[in-house]
Amino acid sequence: MLFVLAGILGFITIAGLGFAFAGGDSAQAKAAKRAQVIAKGGERQASVRAKAAASTPDARRQAILKALKDQERKQKKASLSIAARLQAAGLGENVKMFWIVSAVLGLFVAMIILLLGQSPLVALGAGFAAGAGLPRWVLGFLANGRTQKFTAAFADAVDIIVRGIKSGLPVHDCLKIIGKECPEPLAGEFRTLTENVAMGVPMDAALEKMYERMPTNELRFFSIVLAIQQKTGGNLAEALGNLSTVLRARKLMKEKIKALSAEAVASAFIIGCLPPGVVTLISVTSPAYMAPMFTDPRGHLMLLVSAVWMSIGIFVMRNMINFKF
Repeated sequence: MLFVLAGILGFITIAGLGFAFAGGDSAQAKAAKRAQVIAKGGERQASVRAKAAASTPDARRQAILKALKDQERKQKKASLSIAARLQAAGLGENVKMFWIVSAVLGLFVAMIILLLGQSPLVALGAGFAAGAGLPRWVLGFLANGRTQKFTAAFADAVDIIVRGIKSGLPVHDCLKIIGKECPEPLAGEFRTLTENVAMGVPMDAALEKMYERMPTNELRFFSIVLAIQQKTGGNLAEALGNLSTVLRARKLMKEKIKALSAEAVASAFIIGCLPPGVVTLISVTSPAYMAPMFTDPRGHLMLLVSAVWMSIGIFVMRNMINFKF
């Protein structure tokens, strides 16, 4: 009897130990499986985060490239018309008055040439050249001067926006401050910008119109920064602060280029003015010596060929000293 009880107890003990060891193995297996699942989940989350981190710079880069392409396309389209040139020169948009002044000037020059005894063909050519060329040259000169004033004060305007944003002001209020405090023509252009935005025009469209009136690289950079910030977000004050630094560096480089190229500009001016000056002096001091150039048909041909070659030379020298920066 005791032997039977001892056998039963031994069997129960062995079975219990086996069950315990088997249960432990299953618990360990379950724990291992849970660890593997957690590890896979962590790897999956890490891969998702890595993809997101990789896609964020790509998205920002794509947005920057798209904004640059849009601005390049707008710049190519902005081949300045007469109305845009009048706006850039600060003369309004009265295109009809411009053409009237051009026609009156051409007729006046043609009449003067006829009164001097020249042929009608010469008078017609001189009148057309004066009416079509001189007003455009004056308009371009005025527009260039106004654009240079705008560019010279633009970096200070960007600094005003940076300080305003850092102090908590919205961008629109900073633009209003520029329209009130900065000198012309910068103030007038920013007043027009804020008025357009206040009437419901989107900022991108208002900046595009402003760029049509003032086609400068500085304003193009400013438009790109605002466009990228609106699409991708980011610290606008920091971006505009970097832009201000770049604009001031460009201004310094421009002044250095002007200083280094001053001798070349003066030489080109002297070379271009020397032949007409010599002809004028000889005509005054020895009229009989230069008379055949103006009375003989062969002299007319020589003058025409000389004028063509001089124009080509002046054009080449102008391109050589006209630095784009």
